[in-house]
Amino acid sequence: QVQLVESGGGLVQPGGSLRLSCAASGRDFSFYDMTWYRQAPGKQREWVAGITWGGRTHYAGSVQGRFTISRDNANMVYLQMNSLKQEDTAVYYCKAESVPNVYWGQGTQVTVSS
Repeated sequence: QVQLVESGGGLVQPGGSLRLSCAASGRDFSFYDMTWYRQAPGKQREWVAGITWGGRTHYAGSVQGRFTISRDNANMVYLQMNSLKQEDTAVYYCKAESVPNVYWGQGTQVTVSS
């Protein structure tokens, strides 16, 4: 059974840091592109950052320079989030894609508040 499980969310003050993890299991994800999305209350889900199976990274303008996406060889993907802002508050989701297969995790809540 294919599963993506996010973890690492929580409550943090503005300016703080969090590291999200996404554990993929059930198949070999070595050739999958991995992406982080987020959805804030009342808003549409938006793309945050992605890393190709070859290791190329891409970031949304709103997080460029503050967030870093990475992956290892054990089906793990990470999102290091620094200098967090209140507007980063959202549920963060991990997605794995290798056309035509797409898998999503259940999400982890990140709340940035003083």
